[in-house]
Amino acid sequence: MHRESQVEETGVSSRTASSGDSGNGEERTRRVPSAGVPAKPQRRQFTADFKTRIVEEADACTQAGEVTALLRREGLYSSHLANWRRQYRRGAAVGLATRRGPKGKDPLVLEKEELERKVARLEHRLQQAEKIIEVQKKLSELLGIQMPDSGDR
Repeated sequence: MHRESQVEETGVSSRTASSGDSGNGEERTRRVPSAGVPAKPQRRQFTADFKTRIVEEADACTQAGEVTALLRREGLYSSHLANWRRQYRRGAAVGLATRRGPKGKDPLVLEKEELERKVARLEHRLQQAEKIIEVQKKLSELLGIQMPDSGDR
């Protein structure tokens, strides 16, 4: 009796402990996210104009701690500024406008893939046509109808 009261107090049930669901004998409770917190956080996206403005403001800072204050005010990390400065030096606004993610395919590769799909489609239609012709030949033999000789083009 004493053991059962200890089990209930610690939140361990005999069923959970014996089945080994959680591995350590403790019941796990599911955490339900609150309505105010999104399930998956959204990645922040900065425009090229915003990046340019921040880089120029940071370069204009002369006193110690001004850059830190700028980053704090804008809610940015120092790594953002370092990357944006590198991009800015590389190609000013063009470098800052680069986007993450997959790049577009080469037009030649796209054309090749389209032609391969077209060839596969046409080969499938050819196979269907050959099957239809074969069935027509067998049907004409069964019905005794003379088929015109095509001469095997």
